[in-house]
Amino acid sequence: MSLAVPRPGAGVLARLDVPGLLRRHWPLLPLAATVLFLLAPLPAGDAAASGKVGPADAASLLLALVCGVQALRGRVRTLTPLGVLVLGAPGVGLAVSTMTAADPYAALPGFVRYLQVFVLVPAAVVLLVRDAHEFRLAAGCFVVLGLVQGAVGVIQFATHTGASYQGADIRAVGTFGPGDVMGMATVVAYGLIVATAAALAVGLPPKARRIAGGCAFALVVPLVLSFSRGAWIATLGAVVLVMVMAGIRRALKVLVALAAVGVVLVGGLGVGSEMVAERLTSITQVSSAPDQSVTDRYTMWAAAESMWRERPAVGVGLKGFPANRDGHSSLGLSSGSDTAGAGQAFIKQPLLSPHNMYLLVLSEQGLIGLLALAGGWAALLVAGLRRYAAGEGIRDCGLIAIGLLVWQLTDFLYADIGGPSTVLTGVIVGLAAWWALPSGDGAGFGARVSGRPAPDGPAAR
Repeated sequence: MSLAVPRPGAGVLARLDVPGLLRRHWPLLPLAATVLFLLAPLPAGDAAASGKVGPADAASLLLALVCGVQALRGRVRTLTPLGVLVLGAPGVGLAVSTMTAADPYAALPGFVRYLQVFVLVPAAVVLLVRDAHEFRLAAGCFVVLGLVQGAVGVIQFATHTGASYQGADIRAVGTFGPGDVMGMATVVAYGLIVATAAALAVGLPPKARRIAGGCAFALVVPLVLSFSRGAWIATLGAVVLVMVMAGIRRALKVLVALAAVGVVLVGGLGVGSEMVAERLTSITQVSSAPDQSVTDRYTMWAAAESMWRERPAVGVGLKGFPANRDGHSSLGLSSGSDTAGAGQAFIKQPLLSPHNMYLLVLSEQGLIGLLALAGGWAALLVAGLRRYAAGEGIRDCGLIAIGLLVWQLTDFLYADIGGPSTVLTGVIVGLAAWWALPSGDGAGFGARVSGRPAPDGPAAR
């Protein structure tokens, strides 16, 4: 007779019921892959690879396919006419802009890209995420992505293997490379906002909140080392809003802690102190003494406005900004931005967009496209804030959704879509829509799918 000795951790694995979890949440696997596949590095030395279809884009298409299959089986959330309008209106604006473009065939790739990011992916997220638990799983992927990319960025700074910045290869860019210097800063900012919201949410277990708080503080370091002024501004605005929504007393505690971390990192340890100070100072000099990058941005903004005035209703057509740029730009525009480092030789990147999402949409899609896209984003923000103020639903989901959406809308003031991380914009719009838009069956947010009650959805309050 032999006694079976249980292996360490076997009881934990048995309690986890991994096969059961996969059976219940398998539609979320493409959503998790859409986020986590951005951990895959771009080919070294290929700055142009940021504009090509990558693993995350392929996963997002699979996500849309799974959503379609689940919809045919009747296992997705239903939407009210308002939800259909907000999620579907951008498609109409995109179709109009494509058909009225000077070269509709040249505009077709832009139509597909915009449809993917602003229609298909958000709709799939809204329809497939059933309850607050699944929302948290999706949001947690952003934290994992930010931590890994941030760790790579910190190593790049410490070992001088990052992108070139002021003559030194120290700029933290993660696996995105110097051709997409905003990529790492963007995903780190997403993770920081999710972690901050989770740390401040009253309804989560104390241990989960402490872990989230530690992740948020850790993500401050790579965000600083990205030297991205735009990401700093957007993150500060979103984090402050999340803290105020969570409560003034908590906000003050977190602000004090963040200030202490900043003093230790920059002042005490000297983590890029001179360069960080110079970068911060340059934010206040964008009008009095702008550098060449700011001058280029102002010039392209003026060019985008000029294109819109030429065709105010429908714009010059999707993908039309590069072709019309020189005819609407002044002589102050440079030939491109210099990129190097992180395994890539010196390359001059062409300036193919105005680096302002609202002006890009206005110039290429006109007022029709801007109202369809930006109008929907504004509706989601207002509806999300009203729902949070009314005390409905799971509060941590509201903090995460609103924080991410505010970051994205702020960042769009001086950035636009482009690069591998673009697909995450669709996921963020989808999470914001999941929180803001009501369910068409009147049962609340994910209260019931295929006859199965959601264990911790808002209906279970």
